[in-house]
Amino acid sequence: QVQLTESGGGLVQAGGSLRLSCTTSGRTFSGYAMGWFRRAPGKDRDFVAAITWNGDMTNYAESVKGRFAISRDNAKNMLYLQMNSLKPEDTAVYYCARYYDIYYNNDPAYWGQGTQVSVSS
Repeated sequence: QVQLTESGGGLVQAGGSLRLSCTTSGRTFSGYAMGWFRRAPGKDRDFVAAITWNGDMTNYAESVKGRFAISRDNAKNMLYLQMNSLKPEDTAVYYCARYYDIYYNNDPAYWGQGTQVSVSS
């Protein structure tokens, strides 16, 4: 069974930065696209960013372009989300996700439990 575990969330002031990390179980990482999603209070879960299996392509939601950066280290089975210039509207539970194959052209197959990010004004 695939397990995804996020870390790095917390409380930060507006304008600050956080880096989220996601680790996966076993040999279930390097051959798959990965992504980050978030769910703000009272809202649906939304796409944030995605990266192909080897990191050669990325995609971002318009609301985070230029502020967030997704990256991965296949040797360490780690996915990252560097979040800069954080805004109160970035407050949400952030989820790590693994897609079905090397590209992010469909819905994710597996989800982590989420990590809370809170941005104060």
